[in-house]
Amino acid sequence: MSYWDEIEATEGIYDFEALDKQIELIAKHKGTITLCLGARQPRWPENHWPSWAWDATYSDRSEALLRFIETVVKRYRNHEAIISYQLENEALLKSFGTRAEVDRQRLRTEFGLIKKLDSSRPVIMTTSTSWGIPTRRPIGDIVGFSYYRRIYSSRKEKYTTAFHKEWLHTFRGWLIKIFLNRHSFIHELQLEPWGPKNIWEMPFDEQYKSMSPQHIQQNITLAQNTGLKPIDVWGGEWWYWSYLQGNTDVVETVVSTLKK
Repeated sequence: MSYWDEIEATEGIYDFEALDKQIELIAKHKGTITLCLGARQPRWPENHWPSWAWDATYSDRSEALLRFIETVVKRYRNHEAIISYQLENEALLKSFGTRAEVDRQRLRTEFGLIKKLDSSRPVIMTTSTSWGIPTRRPIGDIVGFSYYRRIYSSRKEKYTTAFHKEWLHTFRGWLIKIFLNRHSFIHELQLEPWGPKNIWEMPFDEQYKSMSPQHIQQNITLAQNTGLKPIDVWGGEWWYWSYLQGNTDVVETVVSTLKK
């Protein structure tokens, strides 16, 4: 993630120290990186506008966003560990996060800028729904979508299980390939709780209502059955936190299931 509010907290002053360290650490261990670009990136509050940009006029904010994207791409485009970019995260989603600002035309400009600056790497874009396929520009070189099955609905005040069938996502990937000539994959597979409170505020029995070891096994199996690859699993911080709390069941289940 290239969080704008952290890297350019003050307009025109950039601090890449933390991101540089992350990238070099991954490269040291022979890892590969998809570098996320833009204002909307994974992690609450989703939209990571620095305050000075959000308080600016819409026109000035848009120009600042493009300058930031350009600065990030130019800094890292020659790094061998970076194999792709992700433009925004579920860019057209208005219902989750704060400071959501959807502008398809600006998004097209962002996409064109990245391709102009670095045409050697594919640009991933993620869909903003659990079911649809992209039909309007910009359409990424690769399409990613989420796979969340059990979450707590604050509106209904209860846990709900989504109608996620393997064949539906397989069919979705097939449509994207046939009609758009794009590869698709699961960019977020839920392997973490989604409850009524922050994870660290819930006891494990509450966390397990949406993500128990059994849920972990089931979600991985269902995702693998779609035939979509790669599958980016979501929840590493929770596994590690659980381990530090003395609960080894979570990380052991993840490791043992992924090895199969």
